[in-house]
Order: sequence, then C-alpha cells, then structure tokens
Amino acid sequence: MSGRARLALCAAAATLMAACALLPLVDPATWILQAAFLLAVQTGVGALTRRVPLARPLTVAVQALVTLMLLTLVFARQQAIAGIVPGPEAFHRLGMLLQAGTDDVGRFAIPAPLSEGIRLMMVGGVLVIGLAVDALAVTFRSAAPAGLPLLALYSVAAGLSGGGAAWLWFLLAAAGYLMLLLAEGRDRLSQWGRVFGGAARTAGPESSTGALAPVRTGRRIGAVALGIALVVPLGLPALDGGLLDGAGRGVGSGTGGGGTISAVNPLVSLRDSLNVNEDRQVMSYRTNTDDTQDLYLRIVSLDDFDGTAWKPAQRHIIDVPDTFPTPTGLGGDVRRTEIRTRIAAADWYAQDWLPMPYPASKVNIKGNWRYEPVGRTLVGDHGQNTRGAQYEVTSLIVQPTAEQLANAPEPSDDMKRDYTNVPSSLPPVVGRTARQVTEGAQNHYEQAVKLQDYFAVTGGFTYDTQVQAGSGSAAIAKFLKDKEGFCVHFSFAMAAMARTLGIPARVAVGFTPGSPQGDGSMSVGLRDAHAWPELYFEGIGWTRFEPTPNRGSVPSYTQPDSSGSDLPDVPKPSTSASTAPSAAPSASESCSAEQKKLEACSGVLPQNKAGSGDDGPPWYKILWWTLAGAAVLALPLVPMLWRLRSRSLRLASSQHAPAAERLSRTGRTARGAAEGFTDDIEVSSPAGEDTSLRASEVAATHTLAVWRELTDTAWDYGIVPDDALTPRKAAARIVRIGQLEPGPAESVHRVAGAVERVLYAPQPRPEAGLADDVRRLRVALRSSSSRTTRLRALVAPRSAIRVVWDLSERWTAFKARWATRTASLLRRPSSPGEQNG
Repeated sequence: MSGRARLALCAAAATLMAACALLPLVDPATWILQAAFLLAVQTGVGALTRRVPLARPLTVAVQALVTLMLLTLVFARQQAIAGIVPGPEAFHRLGMLLQAGTDDVGRFAIPAPLSEGIRLMMVGGVLVIGLAVDALAVTFRSAAPAGLPLLALYSVAAGLSGGGAAWLWFLLAAAGYLMLLLAEGRDRLSQWGRVFGGAARTAGPESSTGALAPVRTGRRIGAVALGIALVVPLGLPALDGGLLDGAGRGVGSGTGGGGTISAVNPLVSLRDSLNVNEDRQVMSYRTNTDDTQDLYLRIVSLDDFDGTAWKPAQRHIIDVPDTFPTPTGLGGDVRRTEIRTRIAAADWYAQDWLPMPYPASKVNIKGNWRYEPVGRTLVGDHGQNTRGAQYEVTSLIVQPTAEQLANAPEPSDDMKRDYTNVPSSLPPVVGRTARQVTEGAQNHYEQAVKLQDYFAVTGGFTYDTQVQAGSGSAAIAKFLKDKEGFCVHFSFAMAAMARTLGIPARVAVGFTPGSPQGDGSMSVGLRDAHAWPELYFEGIGWTRFEPTPNRGSVPSYTQPDSSGSDLPDVPKPSTSASTAPSAAPSASESCSAEQKKLEACSGVLPQNKAGSGDDGPPWYKILWWTLAGAAVLALPLVPMLWRLRSRSLRLASSQHAPAAERLSRTGRTARGAAEGFTDDIEVSSPAGEDTSLRASEVAATHTLAVWRELTDTAWDYGIVPDDALTPRKAAARIVRIGQLEPGPAESVHRVAGAVERVLYAPQPRPEAGLADDVRRLRVALRSSSSRTTRLRALVAPRSAIRVVWDLSERWTAFKARWATRTASLLRRPSSPGEQNG
C-alpha cells in the first residue's frame, strides 16, 4: 500500500473515531455503520482521483459531488433523477429533512430517537468532516490543520452529551488525530528522508532503525501529550455549568456542607412538555389527604429577574437535614395541616431537582441529595437524579384566610431588596398596566387578587401552548399586547407586575396535582408541567396564586372570606384537562421508539448547575481560566512562533561573519604570525577571559545555518527539499520549481556556492550578505504564491516538522549519554581493595 493511501485510511479512521463521540446523542446508534460505509466510499473516490491525477481543487470537488450523490441515494432516492442524481425535488427533500432534524434536535432530549432528519444530520455531518479532513491531510498534504474539523466534531458532541464516558470519546478522538499525524510524518520520511544538514546515518541494517526513530519518538510524545491532556484538566477549576452542560455533573463540593447551585430558564422545556402528543406519566403518588387540588408538586423557584428572563439565583446547598426549619414568614396563627405523600418517579424521568409538595418539612429518600434552604428544594449531587426514585415527603398545607393576607404587615427590607428588584430594562408598560389593573386596591393582597383576576378572567387573555416563550426585555410587553400564551407567560408577567407594585414575588416551576386513578393514587403526566407565581406576605410566607386560565385551581384564600370582605368575587377558572384521567395513559414507564426521551423526559428544568459562588469566581480561578484559554489559543500558533524564532537565529548568525573575517586577519597568535597563517584566533571577552575561536568554524556554522534557512523557506512554499542532491543541483531545483527571476535565482546560487566552499575548500572564509540573499528568495516566493500558500507558510509552515526530528535526536543523544554513564558506573570498582586486586 502506498504512503498516500495509508494516509487516506488514517484520515477516514480518525474521522470515524472522532464521530464516536456522537454515539450517546442518538438511540439507536446504527447510523454510525451507515456513516462508516459512506465515508469509505468517499475516501476511495479521493484515492482514485489522486491517482489520475487531478488538480487538488478538482479532487475535492469530485469527492464533494460524490458525497452529495451518496446522500441523495440514501435520503432522497425517490425524488432524484435515476435515483442518485440530485435535482430540484431532491434538494427540496433534503432541505425538508434538515429542517425536520433541526426541529427534532430542539424537541428531543439526549439520547434522541433516530428520525430521518436526525439521521441525515448525523451521517451528513460525519461525511462533511471526513471530506475536510481528507482534503487537508491527504490532498493538500497538511495533517496538522486537519485537527480543527476533528476538534469541531468532538466539541459539538461533548458539549451536548456530557456524561461519565466523555473521557473515552476524547481518548478515541485524540488517538485518531495522533495516528493521522504519525502517518503523515512517516509518509514524508519515506519519500525524501532527512534534509541536507541533518545527522548522518550509518549504512547497513541499523539505518532502517534510525529512519524510524522520529516515528517512535512521535509515538512517545503523543502518548505523553495525551496523558497530560487527560490528567491536567483534573487539576484545573471546573468549567461546567454552561448552556450545553449535560445532566449528572453533580453540584457543590462533595458530601460536606457548602457549595452552590444555579440553573437556567425552563421556558422551552415547559412548552415542549405541554405540547407532547402522548401525556405520558412522569410520576405517581399517594397521600393521606383527600384535598389534593392545592397539592402542587414544586421543583424549583425562579427568583432572579434580570429583565430578560426569570431563573434560579445561585444558592448555597447543604446536607439534607432530618427536619426542615419552619418556612420563612409563616406565623403561628395561620392554619396548617401536616400531610405525608409517597411519590414514585418513572424509570425514564431523570430530573436533577426533586418534585415535592410545598412547603416540605421532611424528606425520606435514598441517594446523593443536597438541600437548598432558601428555596426549600432538594437537588441531586454528582449524577443523582429522580430516575425510578421512590421517596416520602412530609409537608404542610397552609390555609391562610383572606383577612390574614389583607392585614399582612409590610415585608422586611431584606425581602424587598431581594424580591422586588425590577431592572431598568423592563418596559414601562408593565408597571403602568399593573397600576391600572390594581387601581383602588387598599393593600398588597387586594392588588394580588386583582392581578390574578385580570389574567384569569377579565383581561381577555387566551391560553395557547403553541405560542413561543419569547426572550428579551420586551417579551412581557408583547404578551400584554397579544394576550395569548401559556403558564410561563402568565406567571412571569404577574410576578413582574407584582414586583413593580412592591410585592415580593417569584415564579415556581413544577407540576399541577395530576389525575386521580382507580386505585386511589394520583398520576402526574407531562401535560401537568406548570409554572405559577408565588407572592410573599409577612406572617404567611410564600403564597401560591393562579393567573393562568384553564389550568390548575384558584386558591381558596383568593375567594371572598366568610368574615365579611368587600373584595369582589373572583370567578374560578375551569378545571384543567390535566386534572381528569388521561385518555390514553402510558402503560410503560419506558419511552417508546417514536416519542421516547423528550426533552421533558429529563425534567421540566434543564439540569445545568455551576459551582460558582454568589460573589463570582475567586481571582485565582479567573487567573487559571485566563492562562488555560491563552494556552489553548497559543497552541495552533506554536509552529509559526518556532519558525519565526529559528529564522531569526539563523539569519542573525550573519553578524559573526564580518567579525570572523576581521579576526582572521588581525587576531593571529605569535605562532600563527611566524607561520604566515592560522585559523586560531584569540579574542578578549567582557569578563577579561580569552576565548579561542576558529574562523573556519564560524564560517561553516554561519553558512550552513543560512543554507538551512534557505531550504526551509523554499519548503514552506511547497518546494520539498531533496537531500540526495548536491547544493548546486538543489539550488537549480529551487530556481526551476519556484520560477525565480534572475535576481533571486542569483542569490540562491550564491548561497549554494558558499556551502560548497565550506564543505570542500581547505580553508573556507566567511562570506557576508548571505542572509540578504535568503530574504530576497523569501520575498520572491511570497510574491509569486497564492494567498492560501502564503497563509500556510506563515501559520503552519511545513518545515516545522524539524521540531520532531530535533526532539528525536536529543532523545537519542540523551539515551546514549545515559547508557555510557551507566556502563562506566558499573565498571567502576567499589573499594580500594578491589582496585589493587
């Protein structure tokens, strides 16, 4: 097998190994077999076109055309001409599949079902990356930049999937890339060996071993680099918690107290939960109370409002206490009833937050759970979630009266500061509408009831789950204008309007009570996902309101009190369809093949958690992140930086040539003067010490360094060095391939002549101006090359491969010195007696 064919196979294998990181995203993973077959065909087409041979751009174009025909054959065969040639209908079909795949990606959680759209995205994506890798590494003979598309493929997969096996996918992708680099290096070595000026090799059987030394060293360096890449991140500060962070990362700092937690906005998940085709059961529960209309299963509260979205504030988490403290603000004169609820979550429902009746006072559950005191919620630690969990919750049913709520005193300053804050970006229409709706109200309670009545009954709002949740500061204003939306819109708008009135408010997310079953249990389905506002009243605490029409139940304390209140009657919204038994409940607790693993299956809330504190990350973490980012950004620039430094050092040696010439004429020793000429020269150092130099050695070092720079410059612009040629023939080859003008051509021949004199003259003399000759060659090659070639010569110079060779030579020399020293120590006598014996 030829070197280029071997390199093409390595490129395809590297692409496939990096694509394995996509396996956790889709179930089943049979698409990888189809992608592997099509990738093999694509690679074979590239190998055939390169043997013709075609121009490099034409080779890539042929591969791209064949890839498009393969995708057409697999995904749009009926719409194509002759089943394989894409036409307008085929392109329309592929476009529809891509759109459907995009919608499925936004709808389904990981792992998503293998729909046609997702399969096209997965297979097509692998083929596109494979084409880029093959073009860079094989067609254009540049394997190093081929790591960029491989990195892009792995990064997308790792960012979406997460999970405990992420290290395995990284190991596969990194191994594939290293294999590609080694294959390219070995192919280059097999074609033209070491360039002029490299270490000499002995003839005979040992020469083959020497030729493979860089390859062996490359393997060792790759193994060390891969190990460092796997181990070093363990010591860096955690960077999880981003938008693409997956489930199961855990929170806090272990089993002890402390740690923090945060999460993101649940808008999309809630809408998808409400729009599912099948109202599948999320959990079931039994409780010892018959009054379940207020038994909302609360997951988390959203108490941080920045004008764009509501989201959970970063909170400290602690170990779960045996008994939770009394809820904030709840006075002793408020009626309450303690109940117990046994809850069983479905096997597919993997939610990091634990759904519980609010306010809970005790939780009996197994596993790694932590307690967030402010929101009175439980959250999974280090991968813990609700999948198949069975637990018992002791909670309170708080039953304040309308009179108690109306007579509630003003909340504390701390409560107002934390929960009445409204950002300046909130449109003025929100506060203006709140004041108009609550005009005439005597207290915060009357204002809250008027707001609830406005949204649920009198305001003309329509409940519609198909409305997009929206984002930005104008989302609430748009909702107030259009008057249509679902629970997210109603709860967010009412909470924001309550804050403008000085009422502490937040939004809770969870489930409505669910549907009663024949065996006495309650069934909670996906369509029971809900969001509602919670308003704070001093002496009562956080109190639920229900502004969403046709959803849930209006709390009894928002109805007129029997003690005599002048508040108007608030009509009760009709019962939600979710409170009736499901027409077709899911009999299985595992997801179906078509509608399995919806985003809501993983929980109403995205499970993003970060480990940063309330005051932001400490300075040392910021420093670590900055250094790590700088290292990542600087890594692709290493070949360019090495090349710039080597050019500077080689050409700077020309400064020694005039000095050596002057010393050769005036600095002879007495013995040299008597003989008429010598190469021994004595110079005085700044410290006053005499240092002996050889003008011939200075000349040779300078000339060979300039010649190395000349051949490397030509190499960077595509003229591969050939160490089988003499300097004179090598110079003629550079002039011919580079199509140089007479001026630059004369400079190349001048440097070659200087090299021959250094190699063969009895007493070589240093020559000035050779560095300028190399600069003239570089200017000539740059002016006659394309923009791509110039960019490649600057950013990813081909001659940077010398780094590997230098490391190989140093490693070989180090082993030789170590072996010599070890042998001498073993031969050394251990005592004076042994020396005399």
